[in-house]
Amino acid sequence: MAFPTAVNDQITDSITQSGVETLASAPAMALAALYQATAQALANAAHNATTAQQQNNITAQAATVMGVATLYSVDTASTGSSTSDILNAGTKGL
Repeated sequence: MAFPTAVNDQITDSITQSGVETLASAPAMALAALYQATAQALANAAHNATTAQQQNNITAQAATVMGVATLYSVDTASTGSSTSDILNAGTKGL
């Protein structure tokens, strides 16, 4: 048969305080994890937005270059001559 033994009050207090400290820090740790996850998600969103903007600018620049190259490749002298012939033909018929 086991006999009850006296336990020092300081020992029971230290164990109780240790348990309370563990329980009390759990919400803070959970909130810290939430803040960290939110910060990571926002950083990823900002990075993705920056990358998308850069890619959009590259596409717009390529389209502009192709448009200008197309304008420069048009033979303006022959276009002007053809337009002049069309306009003069319309007045000759009167």
